[in-house]
Amino acid sequence: MQKYKHNQILDKVKHALSKEELTIIEHSLSQKRERVFKRYPMLFTLMGTFGLVATLYGFEKILDQTFLVEKPFFLLTIGIVILLFTGLLYKKL
Repeated sequence: MQKYKHNQILDKVKHALSKEELTIIEHSLSQKRERVFKRYPMLFTLMGTFGLVATLYGFEKILDQTFLVEKPFFLLTIGIVILLFTGLLYKKL
């Protein structure tokens, strides 16, 4: 419900502003974002690393609660199949 309201607000803003105004706003925000990234590169690197590690650790804890804990080769096979599938899908796009 909350996301729907956000989308409605964004749609109203897009209709209220011209494409040129939106381009100017996006350009100024991207410049500010680049300055922040350049000023604090280690902070964003650590935040990204923490996010990745936390996600992988969460997946590990979820998998620990399934039957796949006793069958690591089955888990490995599933992982390889998913990687092959996503690679083939990427090539087709």
